[in-house]
Amino acid sequence: MAKITHIAAISIPAFSHQASILEFCKRLVHLHPNIHVTCIFPTIDSPPPATISLLQSLPSSTPVDHIFLPPINKQDLPQDVPPAVQIQLAVSQSMPSFRATLHQLHSTTPFVALVADTFASEALQVAKDISLNLSAYIYFPPSAMTLSLFLHLKTLHNQVSCEYRDHKELIRIPGCIPIYGHDLPEHFRDRSSISYDLILRLSKRLLSLADGFLVNSFSRIERVTAIAIEEELGKKNTPVYLVGPIIQTGPNSDPNGPECVRWLDNQRPNSVLYVSFGSGGTLCQEQVNEMALGLELSGQKFLWVLRAPSDSANAAYLGAENVDPLSFLPRGFLERTKGQGLVLVNWAPQTQILSHSSTGGFLTHCGWNSTLESIVMGVPMITWPLFAEQRMNAVLLTEGLKVGLRPKFNSNGIVERDEIAMVVKGLMVGEETNGIRQRIRELKDAAADALKEDGSSTRDLFQFGTRLENLKRGHQTFDGLTS
Repeated sequence: MAKITHIAAISIPAFSHQASILEFCKRLVHLHPNIHVTCIFPTIDSPPPATISLLQSLPSSTPVDHIFLPPINKQDLPQDVPPAVQIQLAVSQSMPSFRATLHQLHSTTPFVALVADTFASEALQVAKDISLNLSAYIYFPPSAMTLSLFLHLKTLHNQVSCEYRDHKELIRIPGCIPIYGHDLPEHFRDRSSISYDLILRLSKRLLSLADGFLVNSFSRIERVTAIAIEEELGKKNTPVYLVGPIIQTGPNSDPNGPECVRWLDNQRPNSVLYVSFGSGGTLCQEQVNEMALGLELSGQKFLWVLRAPSDSANAAYLGAENVDPLSFLPRGFLERTKGQGLVLVNWAPQTQILSHSSTGGFLTHCGWNSTLESIVMGVPMITWPLFAEQRMNAVLLTEGLKVGLRPKFNSNGIVERDEIAMVVKGLMVGEETNGIRQRIRELKDAAADALKEDGSSTRDLFQFGTRLENLKRGHQTFDGLTS
């Protein structure tokens, strides 16, 4: 009987990242039943309920265990920094307990490797402790384009002397479509900020400590980028595995599920625009007003997942406020649009909506999970980036893959109702929509092909698992990107 190969995995205290790494682990152990994974999760205040539900849905026979580290008190974190920085600082504060937990587990059931979420990269240093000496891999939930930027950051930092948003020339990232500085991630807006300093440190850790990268993408959309990354890292012989698209496939327990599915069942095929800003995105009050009136003005069917407004675009990322979002809509909006649209509060079963035959478009914040879900379901997009690396994703979708439209913001950072109506009609019934729909169908097929038994992502993930099992046997192998 083959011996079990034990590995550890660590994510960050954010449901979208935890769900993604759990799906990755499920696929890995499916291909390599002799691999056993222990997932270790830092927490802020308490574990996300959605993560607990997802863990409870795993069959008892699945060789994936989990441990929640002692929670970090949110009130002990700086309150004047973005939620993404709070998460990073919470991970840093969790490192002593992570180190102790990893050593304790390793003493009874030795690990051969650690797989760490990008934003838990401090764990790589723990893996390299002399007493552990584990191989260390990065699971990268965003795009390969974002990974290429992070690895190229030290060079870019030296090349550009001004703030990136003021840089007039296109910025060239290895293997990627050129972009302007204002479309770089939000962490890059102020080079003197703690956010940017954290990314710089992360970049250095990735370059010096990672033995390989597992990217949630697939060959058809980012093979050139992955090859460019491997070439940049060529002297270290560091493999880049494209293992996606990895999207959440767990059971749906959303209370809004039955209502919205019944509503969709009564709509024409491809007639509904789904509007959602992910698990944490929020709009300000003025933008909520303009969105409502723009959707109404478009005359198109819509299903809108609404949160209470906030001046912080990612205010809901660490928990939503206990207020009724519907109270912030323009007076009379729900009555006037009763036959045109449906507004859901806070959450919706996204993959179920995107896979429904009535859904013909997705107005999205361009989070990578949502982007991949839309591609897998073959739904064209209106790109409305809010934070993190979402502007880069919007550029990739609209200018690179050409499967979406991007609205124009005014000088105050607001998309006005007339612009919203125009873009919505453009995607749903405009002249451009045929070409966009054809291209998204081709990507849908390519994503399905990547996950087949002989698909590129399946081969890459199988090679990674083989590498782990070889580590168990003490025979280190080196392999890289497959086509």
